[in-house]
Amino acid sequence: MNVRKIVKSIIPSSLFKRIEPFGHLIEAVFFNLINGFPARGMKVIGVTGTNGKTTTTFMIHRMLTEAGYKTGIMTTVAYGVGDDIKPQVQHMTNVPVPELMKRLKFMRSQGIDWLVFEVTSQGLAQNRVWGVPFSVAVLTNITHEHLDYHGTFEKYRDAKKKLFTLTNRNSNGLRVGIVNADDPSAELFAAAVQTPVTYGLKAGDLRATKVHLTPAGSRYVVKTEHHEYHIDCHIPGSFNVANSLAVVGVGRALGLHKEQIEKGIAVTKNVEGRMTRIDEGQDFDVIVDFAHTPDSFEKLFKDLRPVVKGKLIAMFGSAGRRDEAKRAVQGRLAGEYCDEVVITEEDDRDVDGMEIMNQIAEGAEAAGKVHDKDLFLVHDRTEAIKFALERAKSGDTVILLGKGHEKTIERADGEHAWDEISTTRSEIRKLTKLH
Repeated sequence: MNVRKIVKSIIPSSLFKRIEPFGHLIEAVFFNLINGFPARGMKVIGVTGTNGKTTTTFMIHRMLTEAGYKTGIMTTVAYGVGDDIKPQVQHMTNVPVPELMKRLKFMRSQGIDWLVFEVTSQGLAQNRVWGVPFSVAVLTNITHEHLDYHGTFEKYRDAKKKLFTLTNRNSNGLRVGIVNADDPSAELFAAAVQTPVTYGLKAGDLRATKVHLTPAGSRYVVKTEHHEYHIDCHIPGSFNVANSLAVVGVGRALGLHKEQIEKGIAVTKNVEGRMTRIDEGQDFDVIVDFAHTPDSFEKLFKDLRPVVKGKLIAMFGSAGRRDEAKRAVQGRLAGEYCDEVVITEEDDRDVDGMEIMNQIAEGAEAAGKVHDKDLFLVHDRTEAIKFALERAKSGDTVILLGKGHEKTIERADGEHAWDEISTTRSEIRKLTKLH
């Protein structure tokens, strides 16, 4: 029986939104009680932020696993222990409380040393992670996202900050917050935790110096009082310099040796749907990435623009029943940085797909793009991928955004199976056969 659904059907939606967190809290307390508080005594690292959570979580997990710890992971993409990782099918990062209890009980039975847990603003605001003892909290960044749920940026930010206040209540001794010093909200988060550690490209306790970016990743140096870390990050993008810096901070907080930190980051080669390069022998570059916020768009395009030899072609959409304000912004950013823009579906749900695409297109047009010249609307996502690939010539780069790792696409009639990476591989193979 889903109590929340029953209550939601009989009271006004405005009232339900106000009492919803209490309903989740009651549910969390109830399921913790009947399951014997499965997370009690666990050592947990929570990772939150607008962008970069999943990549940072995977890097931390790999670093701890390589260092010899039995490490669990729960993230948007996958969950599991050690190298036994299962795909996350749900279109959500923090699963409902009953499923969370099931996963926590399994990890407890495996005797894990650490759990690396990606935590969302909604999971925190709704108290779905109540009962999980966080030893370390990590902030990647805070930018425009999920305002359809939280209403204001301040409420969204404060929901994220809750992870740091929860860390202060941890009874296991370690109460550390790893905070991106380059983020405008850094001071607020650092002040919310007992032991703050800051990192950044411009400021922070841990600074990236001698940064060398390549299409395949980055190299940089971090100097501290006692050590000089030489970091090789094999996931491209300046934003992944920041993400890997957060991992350095976690490793130091946990007392890992310099070599363990360096190796842990270096062996993380990729995360599904995060800057995933697709190579089927074509003479142009193809990248699949989960980027779906204005901030992630801008950072991604800024990194790609200088290294793209030919045209930069972007294909993306924007989800229905989600933040509408970002759609025109996404379109404008793509229009400013990319040579061609292909707009398509991305989980329309029960919203008119053409309406969503037109809202995105308004932003692209404001940036100077022209319909059927360098701005194209192709609603079916498979057809849009095919179209974008057909536009590419030798030396061009096609970047497919918004779906990344997800295994379903949501339309008006429900969920349909979807795999962006395999679909893209298939379409490239068809295209290369024609030529």
